[in-house]
Amino acid sequence: MAITLAIIAEQLGAEFDGDPSVVITGLAPLETAKAGEVSFYQDPRYQGALTKTKASAILLMPSEKAQCPVSTLLVSEPLKAFAQLAVMFDRTPQYKPGIHQSVATGKDCTIPASASIGAHSVLGDNVVLGENVCIEPGCYVGDRAVLGAGTRLRPHASVYHDVQLGERVTVHTGAVIGSDGFGNVKTADGWQKIPQLGGVIIGDDSDIGTNTTIDRGTLVDTRIGRGVKIDNLVQIAHNVVIGDHTAIAACVAVAGSTTIGKHCMIAGTAGITGHISICDNVILTGMAMVTKSITTPGVYSSGTGFMDNKSWRRNAARFRQLDKWIKQLQQLLKERA
Repeated sequence: MAITLAIIAEQLGAEFDGDPSVVITGLAPLETAKAGEVSFYQDPRYQGALTKTKASAILLMPSEKAQCPVSTLLVSEPLKAFAQLAVMFDRTPQYKPGIHQSVATGKDCTIPASASIGAHSVLGDNVVLGENVCIEPGCYVGDRAVLGAGTRLRPHASVYHDVQLGERVTVHTGAVIGSDGFGNVKTADGWQKIPQLGGVIIGDDSDIGTNTTIDRGTLVDTRIGRGVKIDNLVQIAHNVVIGDHTAIAACVAVAGSTTIGKHCMIAGTAGITGHISICDNVILTGMAMVTKSITTPGVYSSGTGFMDNKSWRRNAARFRQLDKWIKQLQQLLKERA
């Protein structure tokens, strides 16, 4: 794809300084960008890369223009503008409407002419697809599942029975939506499985990452709000509710019957125990372990930060002695009282 800087500036509503006829053929990071490519600058940590960049143009804020050695596209939010520009250069394959001859379709399905269903996919009975749904090769869609308009299943995604996906939802490869929640009761003879009778409902414009699993509810539906972004390898247990526009990074685990509010940000490998609530606008940093409800918006952390192994081993040994020291301190304070 090739497009001039003048057109890019117009599309982004950016103030432009440079040669408008320069042709742009791609996007690249500051450090590696070359002639014909555009990058962006927003983080001061990359100031050195900015002053040395070979890109044809840089998206940046007006206040940073003086230190940029190449043409500039001035915007208030460079990263947001870069995301908009990336859409113009997106090379994700687009499938034509139609059903591949190898597709297995159940009874009484609703499939509009605009839908695309790839090779070796399987649809159960009474599946309902909206306009322009794209099901890529090797996917499974269970009985009574509903996929809203513009929703896309990437290869080998699985959507179980009675799952509802909103409009423009993307489910990536290996993700499983609607598998059984981990519901079991211990008996004298072992574990008795509890049938999971609920489903999963996912709101419009949500993304579900590769190999992520979202379990169906036990009696009510597991619910994912609108605009929720879930990364790869995330576990969402049964009966969980996640509010609109929350983002969850890779390897997070959310235990059953937990409610997470709107506009939250949960960093990688965080663990959230079950049957608690997290209010709106909470940020959990990496590896945070949440064991009780959070009722006040803000940033929360737990665990220990990175350090050299020698220091870590010494501190770990001291941590094991902490309870003894506290008791000794309490005794000293008591004796002095």
